[in-house]
Amino acid sequence: MPKTKQQKKEMLESLIKKLEDSKAAVFAGFQGLTVNETETLRKTCRENNLEYLVAKKTLLKIALEKSGLKAEDKEIFSNEVAVVLSYADEVTAAKIVAKFAKDHEVVTLKGGILESKIIDLNMVKKLVSIPSKEELLAKLVGSINAPVSGFVTVLKGNLRGLVQTLNAIKEQKN
Repeated sequence: MPKTKQQKKEMLESLIKKLEDSKAAVFAGFQGLTVNETETLRKTCRENNLEYLVAKKTLLKIALEKSGLKAEDKEIFSNEVAVVLSYADEVTAAKIVAKFAKDHEVVTLKGGILESKIIDLNMVKKLVSIPSKEELLAKLVGSINAPVSGFVTVLKGNLRGLVQTLNAIKEQKN
């Protein structure tokens, strides 16, 4: 059943708001995915606080233009296009889609949105190589913890030396 103009207008407004609210987005081709594989991707996206959308290409083009973005790359809109939106950080969407694409050859990265600009496939691939927020925080904690643990090791060494010296004195007196 075709959608009414009012329904299309509401969908367009919703899509514009989602594009403007997101920190980053990734465009992916999904032609050839089975329903189960699509649901797996949707579930993975939900688990990582991402939103997976499939919209008509014309609706997506209009939403991008109204959001102040102009997609000049024709490859983005070739075949079917899905949009994975990330509201929390800039890297997660690219990482999740790239990981899914490794397991499912029919999924292709096409481009994305970063800092309110359309980015090409090469830039999306660079985003994939950036460590996630959790990985960066873990490295920071490790860097902060290293001097403290080194200091504790030095103190243990001094105490161990003192105990060994006292043991030697005890042995000599016996």
